[in-house]
Amino acid sequence: MGLVQAELFATLDLVGQAPGGPDEDPEGFPFGGWQAPLLDEVSGAQVGAAYQGVDALLLGRRTYDVFAAYWPHQQGGEDGEIARLFNGVPKYVASRGRPDLSWAGSTQLGPDLADAVRGVRDRHEHVAVVGSLDLLQSLLRERLVDRLDLWVHPVLLGVGKKVFDRGVVPAGLELLGPPVASPRGTVHLRYAVTGGTPATGDMSAPDRGVPREG
Repeated sequence: MGLVQAELFATLDLVGQAPGGPDEDPEGFPFGGWQAPLLDEVSGAQVGAAYQGVDALLLGRRTYDVFAAYWPHQQGGEDGEIARLFNGVPKYVASRGRPDLSWAGSTQLGPDLADAVRGVRDRHEHVAVVGSLDLLQSLLRERLVDRLDLWVHPVLLGVGKKVFDRGVVPAGLELLGPPVASPRGTVHLRYAVTGGTPATGDMSAPDRGVPREG
């Protein structure tokens, strides 16, 4: 069975909506493209490295439409390596509607999302979820996310969809490597989702700092 890894780009207040551009999600969100001024070579290299080994994409409808309009035209551009990967691997789309699946290798998931994603995980070694915040909440709720790649950017927005919202269930995390900060202040964190019930403690107790299982 493969792993499902979420690629998440967030502000310091954990807004993840429309990082790529002003037209990505224009309905009532005034800060589309907030990530662009904060990109640098270090964070760009981190993002590229995060996709190594990815053999399938799992996308929500809105993210799929944005990607399908962009990535097929980037083969020889600055992001050519990621374009080759995204254009070459299977794309699985979670949608209740009828998306245009003309992007090569695209398949719509069935109505039972959890069962469909388990099938995708059985067929692939490394499935990446990119953006797709509504889909992410469903995957978190069903405990179908195995790893989190989180880039926290040095900006506060105060409005917008959060990367961790109504889908979050209690779970432990394991940091898989030291945090890495880019020159412009973006911090990359990679966690494995270990599950279970988070430990608690009592800061007023003599043995404070020693966790106990909840």
